[in-house]
Amino acid sequence: MYEFADRLKNIPPYLFAEIEEKVSKKKAEGIDIIDFGIGDPDLPTPKLITDEIKKQLDDPQNHQYSTSAGERETRVAVADWYKTRFGVDVDPDKEVVILLGSKEGLANFARAFANPGDKVLCPDPAYPVYSLGAAMLCDAQPEYVKTYAEDGFLPKLDSLPQDAKMLYVNFPNNPTGATAPESYLKDLLKWGADTNTIVCYDNAYSEMTYDDYIAPSILEFGKDAIEFGSFSKTFNMTGYRIGYAVGNERLIAGLKKVKSQTDSGAPKFLQKAAVTALKTYTSSKRPSIVQDCVDIYCERRNIFVDGLNELGIKAKKPKGTFYLFVDVQSDSLEFAEKMLNAGIVVTPGTGYGEAGQGFVRIALTQSKDRISEALERMRKIL
Repeated sequence: MYEFADRLKNIPPYLFAEIEEKVSKKKAEGIDIIDFGIGDPDLPTPKLITDEIKKQLDDPQNHQYSTSAGERETRVAVADWYKTRFGVDVDPDKEVVILLGSKEGLANFARAFANPGDKVLCPDPAYPVYSLGAAMLCDAQPEYVKTYAEDGFLPKLDSLPQDAKMLYVNFPNNPTGATAPESYLKDLLKWGADTNTIVCYDNAYSEMTYDDYIAPSILEFGKDAIEFGSFSKTFNMTGYRIGYAVGNERLIAGLKKVKSQTDSGAPKFLQKAAVTALKTYTSSKRPSIVQDCVDIYCERRNIFVDGLNELGIKAKKPKGTFYLFVDVQSDSLEFAEKMLNAGIVVTPGTGYGEAGQGFVRIALTQSKDRISEALERMRKIL
C-alpha cells in the first residue's frame, strides 16, 4: 500500500470537495442549481487581453520556457503598475517575481522561510491556503488567530504571539469582505518589525472595491513585507494562472529560489497579455475594462444584500471583494444544506475556520436574474 506522507495525512478533509460532490448529485437529479459557491468570475476576460494572447501565440519564441522569476518585461510592467496605481517605487529585478497565480506564491513562500515546527499565524476565518497549503505542507505549525465581525475581522495585533515566523493577512478579505484602514496597516508593519515576524499581505482583491473605497498596497507604508497580487479577479483571468509578488528584496529572493526548483515560469504569451492588461492603467483610477466589471458586482451586491435583509437575514454591504459573508444565525453546514435542497449553493463559513461558524459565504458570480431567482427560492423556505 502506498502511504501518504505525514504532512499530507494531517491535511483535514476538503470541505469544498464534499460540497462539489453533493452539487453534482443534485444536478444529476435534474435540479436547477444556482451556484454562489466558487469565487470564479462569470464575466468574460476583456477582449483586448484575449486578442493579445492570440497575437502572441503566433510568435514561436513565446512557446519556449520562460524564467521562473518571470520575463523582465512582465516584471517591469508590474513595477510600473505599482508606481501608477499605488505611488510605490519598485525594482523589477530585485523586488518583483511573477507567479503561476497568487495561490502558488502564497504556498511556496512558506517553503522559503518556514522551518519544521515554526509557527505560521493564520487568521480564522481565512483562505485555507495560508494554513494548509503554506504552513502544514511545509511542516510548519499553523496557529489560528480568530477574528470577529465586531472587530471588523481584523486580527488584534496586541494579542498576537510574538514568536511566529510569519503572518498571513488579506484585505480586502476573502471570505469576509473586510477592509483594513491605513492606520492598521502601518501598525501591522511596525508589529512585524518589532517581533521579527514576516508580514505576508494577500492583496488579490485590491481592484474589487465599492462605494468610493480604494484599497491601498501595504507597500505604501514600507517595504518590510511581501505582497501578493493576481490577474484572476482584476481582469477575470482565473484560469490563466498568473500573478505576482512584490516587496522586500530578501523575501522576494527566497521565493525566487524556491520557484527556480519547482517551475519554469508562466507561459510567455500569457505574460505578454498580462503586460497589456496592466498598461490599461494610465492613472490610479481603474480603467473601463475593470470598472465596468466592478459596477456589475456592485449592483449584484446591492440586490442580494437588500433582498436578504427583506427576508430577515441581516446582511451588510462589503466595501471589497465579490463575496458576502452573512451571519445566518444558525449552524453553517445546516443552513448550506437547506439552501442546497432548494438548488442554491452557498459555502459554509466553517470551511474557512472555526470562527466562521454561523456564517455562509456567497460569491456574487451569478446574474441579477439568477440572484432574484435565488432570493425567491429562499423566501419560500425560510
